Amino acid sequence: MSAAPRDARPIIAITMGDASGVGPEIIMKALARDEVAAMCRPLVIGDATRLREAGEAVKSQLKVAAVETPMQAKYERGTVDCIDLGLIPPNHPFGKISPLSGEAAYRYIERATRLVEAGEADAICTAPLSKEALHAAGHKFPGHTELIAHLTDTPEVSMMLVAPKLRVIHVTTHIGLMDAIRRIEPGLVERTIGRGHDTLVKAGIENPRIGVCGINPHAGENGLFGQGEEEEKIIPAVQACRAKAWAVEGPLPADTLFFRAARGDFDLVVAMYHDQGHGPVKVMGLEAGVNVTVGLPVVRTSVDHGTAFDIAGKGIADDGSMVEALRQAVDLAPQRA
Repeated sequence: MSAAPRDARPIIAITMGDASGVGPEIIMKALARDEVAAMCRPLVIGDATRLREAGEAVKSQLKVAAVETPMQAKYERGTVDCIDLGLIPPNHPFGKISPLSGEAAYRYIERATRLVEAGEADAICTAPLSKEALHAAGHKFPGHTELIAHLTDTPEVSMMLVAPKLRVIHVTTHIGLMDAIRRIEPGLVERTIGRGHDTLVKAGIENPRIGVCGINPHAGENGLFGQGEEEEKIIPAVQACRAKAWAVEGPLPADTLFFRAARGDFDLVVAMYHDQGHGPVKVMGLEAGVNVTVGLPVVRTSVDHGTAFDIAGKGIADDGSMVEALRQAVDLAPQRA
C-alpha cells in the first residue's frame, strides 16, 4: 500500500489578537473561505470558547475543535482547529479595553512564536491587538513588531506594508517625527533597504526595483529644503546598495514616488517615517492591506487595521485584510522539505 500523499500546504499559526476586538470574528469569516483552506493549514492560537462566540456573531457554520498541539489538529473543512489557551471567560465583553484581553493577546503571540521556532508551524498571521490593553497587562511594547522582536531576541526589524499595487518598508515607525529624523542615518537606511530586498528575493522577485523616499519636500531640491538630510542620511545608503548591483533609486520625492510605484515602476518603496508610508498604503487598500514584519527569524504577517472596538461583537467586520495576510504568510513561508 502506498503512503498517503504529503500535505504541502504550510501550517499558519493565526493568533486571535485582542479577544475584545474584531479578531475572533474576522478569523471565523476568513477560515470559512474555500480559498483559505486551499492554500494553507490554519491553526488558531487563542481561545476556543471565544471563537465559538464569534462564530455565532458572524452566523458561521464552522465548528471549533480545541487541541493542545499542532499534531492533534486535523485541518478538515468545516472545522477550525484552535490551540486553546483557555484565558478568556465565557461572555467576556466585546468592544472594551481589558487587561485580561491584553494579557491573552501576549500569550497567543508567545505560543505562536515558539511553535514556529520549533518547526511545528511555518508562519504567523496575527489578528489585531490593542496597544492600550497590552500595556494595561504590563507588556510595554508599541505593537506586534516590537513584541515578536523581543521574543526572538532580534535587535532590529522593519515594518513592511503590502496593499494592492504597493509595497512599503519603513526606516522608522512608532516614534515622533522629530525623533525619527534624528534616528535616520545611512547604516539604518541601508539595512532597511537590505531587509526589503532580501524579503522580495525570497518571495521570487529576482532583482526587485526599489525606490527610496527623501525626507524633505521634493527630496530636498538639492539643498533648497531642509538641512541637508538627504545628502547626509540617505544618499550614502543608496550608493552602498547600488554598489551591490541592486536596482535602487533615490532619494526621490515621496509624492511622485508613490504614484510611480503604484503604476508599476517599483516593487518596493522605502519610507523614512510612519505617516509617509502608512498614508498612501491605507488610501490604496485599507481593507486589503497587510503588515509584514521583516528581519525576524520567523515569518509574520498581520492585518493592517486595528481592533475596531466600535463594531466588535456585531459580526460585521470585514475579513479581507485577514485573507490577504494569510496569503502573504503562505507566500513568505519557507518550503517544507
